[in-house]
Amino acid sequence: MTVRLADLDLPVIGAPMAGGASTPALVAAVNRAGGLGFLAAGYRSATGMAEQIAEVRKSTDRPYGVNLFVPGPPGDPAAVAAYRERLRPEAERWGVELPELIGPDRDDWEAKLDVLLADPVPVVSYTFGLPTAGQAAALRAAGVLQVGTVTTPEEARAAQAVGMDALAVQGPEAGGHRSTHRITDLPGELPLPRLLAAVRAVTALPLIAAGGLGDGPAIAAALRAGADAVQLGTALLRSDESGASAAHRAALTELPETVVTRAFTGRPARGLRNAFIDRHGPYAPPAYPEVHHLTAPLRAAATRRADTTAMHLWAGTAHHLARTGPAAAIVTELWRSARG
Repeated sequence: MTVRLADLDLPVIGAPMAGGASTPALVAAVNRAGGLGFLAAGYRSATGMAEQIAEVRKSTDRPYGVNLFVPGPPGDPAAVAAYRERLRPEAERWGVELPELIGPDRDDWEAKLDVLLADPVPVVSYTFGLPTAGQAAALRAAGVLQVGTVTTPEEARAAQAVGMDALAVQGPEAGGHRSTHRITDLPGELPLPRLLAAVRAVTALPLIAAGGLGDGPAIAAALRAGADAVQLGTALLRSDESGASAAHRAALTELPETVVTRAFTGRPARGLRNAFIDRHGPYAPPAYPEVHHLTAPLRAAATRRADTTAMHLWAGTAHHLARTGPAAAIVTELWRSARG
């Protein structure tokens, strides 16, 4: 099923939110509104990804997408070990064990590509980097539309060179991980409308605006700045079909501010500011997914207790605007508001 962004009834993308927030039900709901729903394959095995794809196919006959995490080089073992020692008192308080050895983890990248080549999906997007030109060409030959997530004009040029069909331009307002292609890069702070204009200056590819789009005026501003479509993530976290926990949903309206931190995963990510971030953020090394695995027992313990002082609560800057109800109705209303 070949698809183009221009073919969508509504040029609205459901952001792929890894870790459970993006569910097959949320994908289908965004599709019902006329947009493009996305599965998040990050942190899942190739088999787990295939199982979710099968669920989506049962619930929608419209195009949908799958997002992949692109693996990067390993982090500095010494820096990870030092962060582990810093977190040990925290682990003792929670009664959990931190992993001593963290092996290589490529997020099942090669196996996922094999699955998607054997049984293609309409759209594949990439976070944290890009596929090789050969990998992109193979998926293109299979009829897959490919979207590269970029945070700078330089990344946009690289994505175009490797053969991407469209770009998701992620501004600093976005919740969750910034998709910088190099983990050591400091995330840019150019506001989304200006970033869109900067990326538009270097490419004619269709652009999807992502980051902080919580109401109609913000969506309208992104479209005026050159976006062909918009991506909604945090705006759907409190929807009926979201997989976000009850504590996360409540925190979106209760906690006042967000901050970009490496505290939980080693990669820069925007989340609701809490005590864990304040205690450990300045000391977290740029090591992903090592820090992600290191803090996993702590995050799981905090989630079990619904302790928002220690949970990772990814959220964009417009988190206070997130509303409850069916995701399809939220998408429809936001688009209507944007169009006046």
